[in-house]
Amino acid sequence: MAGSTLDRTDLLLLAELQRNARLTNAELAERVHLSASACLRRVQRLERDGVIAGYRAEIDPERLGLGLQAFVRVQLRQHDTATVAAFARFVNAWDEVVACHALTGDMDYLLQVAVRDLEHFSRFLLDRLLNQAGVADVNSSFVLRTVKVLHGPPLPDA
Repeated sequence: MAGSTLDRTDLLLLAELQRNARLTNAELAERVHLSASACLRRVQRLERDGVIAGYRAEIDPERLGLGLQAFVRVQLRQHDTATVAAFARFVNAWDEVVACHALTGDMDYLLQVAVRDLEHFSRFLLDRLLNQAGVADVNSSFVLRTVKVLHGPPLPDA
């Protein structure tokens, strides 16, 4: 379902669900001025069409003992299919990597990493990432403070 096929009510539903996906159908329906049955049908359509990709709990990493977050830019030695596939397999196996994005520009990937402390990060970097045969260079930046957290993509004005 393309963004242009979403009407004002769909966008209002999505905005409410991005703010709080634990709303009951009755609460959601009231907030967007629909009957409960109409609201449920719309949400089910949005789920079926893949606009709503899933629901998940937002977990505070510090409460899990993961007090250090870093962004690591990675450059590969080669860009052949085997090297790229091997890197993707490794990244997906590492619990410390919470997100990985392929980039344009001078670095190939941006990893978001969550670890307990600097020692944990050092072990991750030296024992895992730099030992990966295809990695040529890394550049790390540590998160000092989070100013804004992504809670879903920006929605067009409803």
